[in-house]
Amino acid sequence: MEGSSQSEAPRRLEGKYLGMACCWALGLATLVAWSCMLTIEDYYYKLFPKYHPARLLTLIYMTFAVVSMAILTYYESKIDTRKRNLSGLVLFFLSSLLLLLLDLASSGKGGIGNFIGIGAIAGSFGVADAVLQGGMVGDLFFMCPEFLQSYLAGIAASGFLISALRLLTKAAFDKFPNGLRKGVMLFLVISIFFEFLCILVYAFLFPKLPIVKYYRLKASTEGSNTVSADLAAGGIHINQEDENEAKRHERLSNKELFFENIDYAVDLILIFVLTLSIVPGFIYEDTGSHQLHSWYALVLITMYNACDLISRYIPLVEFLKLKSRKGLMIAVLSRFLLIPAFYFTAKYSDQGWMIFLISFLGLTNGYLTVCVITEAPKGYKGPEQNALGNLLVLCVLCGVFAGVALDWLWLVGKKEF
Repeated sequence: MEGSSQSEAPRRLEGKYLGMACCWALGLATLVAWSCMLTIEDYYYKLFPKYHPARLLTLIYMTFAVVSMAILTYYESKIDTRKRNLSGLVLFFLSSLLLLLLDLASSGKGGIGNFIGIGAIAGSFGVADAVLQGGMVGDLFFMCPEFLQSYLAGIAASGFLISALRLLTKAAFDKFPNGLRKGVMLFLVISIFFEFLCILVYAFLFPKLPIVKYYRLKASTEGSNTVSADLAAGGIHINQEDENEAKRHERLSNKELFFENIDYAVDLILIFVLTLSIVPGFIYEDTGSHQLHSWYALVLITMYNACDLISRYIPLVEFLKLKSRKGLMIAVLSRFLLIPAFYFTAKYSDQGWMIFLISFLGLTNGYLTVCVITEAPKGYKGPEQNALGNLLVLCVLCGVFAGVALDWLWLVGKKEF
């Protein structure tokens, strides 16, 4: 029996690297649509120069995301994870397609009507983000840490790959008649195609990996009610005795989980309050004119996303990972020194210093986010890990919302405000 169980264990953990690749792709799908809208802000500033699109669209997005996430967090234990994640992916796909169709129908014209339509699509992206990101993080919290790290890296990769692609399309179409719009159209088509592929990955590939089946079955035996459809998709059915055993497990309430992890929650809120008070609004509207001209904001966004992506792999090196709860809080608070640094750099320094600062912002954002989220779920059972994942995603979105709102303070005292 002992030899049999030892030989069975490796089979249960088969597919780890393919699972990591799937998680990376699904992380990319979580924010690729929003990264797409964020990165084509130069196009929207041409169409809607008086509406502050970088700031206003982000505020709309985050309002819908936070409200949706709060509702989903409250009901997380009753929501089937498979249906939730597929719904989020499909909503991202349809909203991205609608964004493309709206531009085609309006022939790339401005006006308040088109801006309201784009704002409505930004709101649907926010709902999709809450549905998918909360569901995925909650799901991955009771799996191996490498899955969660890959998912977070995929989220960062969405920003970097989209920014790099935007630079390529801008360079390719810059001198063509109406080249800016043509580049944006190609950009949107690629994004829509990738969202469709990720629907297929989550629906047909990810749930059938042996390691995913193993962790979901384990979560089910610990009392999780959210994985039944995923287990069925993977060809596993729970018998009545296992269901009765699972129901006997007690779990901490959301309130108890929150207060046990309140420092992690505060860390995540503060990380994203600072980051979103600078990116994207400050970058597009408050960094002045420089030698790079219309390329300047795109270069800054690309550098931020590249450094954010790189830094999310640093915690994989064990001795470089910050695990101390007190150390994490000190590091998070010290980042707020970047606010005066950005203010004085925008006012007095050249573009080289601004590129350095935005790179440092990206490095600290990605590194600290991964350190906090991968440390938090330890010591809990499946249902509690799923609930904690949803709570921490809600904290992230609250931090982003607060940062987006505070971003408007950069406009205080300016004539156009």
